[in-house]
Amino acid sequence: MTSKLYRDDAIVLRTHPLGEADRIITLLTRRHGKVRAVAKGVRRTGSRFGARLEPFSLVDVQLHAGRNLHTVTQVVTIEAFAVGITADYGRFTAASAMLETTDRLTDEMVDPSQRGFLMLVGALRAMGEGRIPPPLVLDSFLLRTLAVSGWAPELRVCATCGAEGPHHAFDIRAGGLVCTPCRRPGAIAVRQAAIEHMIFLLAGDWENVLSADETIHAEAGRLITDTMTWHLERSVRSLHYVER
Repeated sequence: MTSKLYRDDAIVLRTHPLGEADRIITLLTRRHGKVRAVAKGVRRTGSRFGARLEPFSLVDVQLHAGRNLHTVTQVVTIEAFAVGITADYGRFTAASAMLETTDRLTDEMVDPSQRGFLMLVGALRAMGEGRIPPPLVLDSFLLRTLAVSGWAPELRVCATCGAEGPHHAFDIRAGGLVCTPCRRPGAIAVRQAAIEHMIFLLAGDWENVLSADETIHAEAGRLITDTMTWHLERSVRSLHYVER
């Protein structure tokens, strides 16, 4: 970085207190990956930008680069997704799971992905608008995030041998659907409708996504959550609170 002062669009992923008046803000930026920065004095009454640095906020932020932590010097709200998200428990828990998943998957200042950033912005906007049920927005986001990370589950052919489907068993360790000869202990029986539902979620085909019944939503949602948990090698705590 040629200058210590830089500016970027960012989503606030999480915050936690530092000392008596400051906060550490974890940001997913559009061009610089994940950044941790100190926002000085934001917990004091009358702070000029404390309210702008809350989770779910899309902001235009100016930062001063430091050795370990950066420092927030200016921030302007672009879009306050929290207004629509925090008004509803279902939206809040699903959106929190999106932020926590993103936080777990991204490394500070390493391989910034504008596609991942824009996917999160779009998912938070859809969550805040409330036209699509929160678990479906979450599931679509998780599947697309897996795809961007190189972990998209195989939903058309056998993940082990490549045999054409349809197949009726899902093996997370193998990477998706498996045929009968490749099926190992621990593979899960899955309905074709649930697989098709996941394909529609990945493609953003909301007409077909919304037409599926709730049992299909739930079956696909469990597979998606388990796949993400497997790749992260630990659970995403917020996912446990999502109302399905």
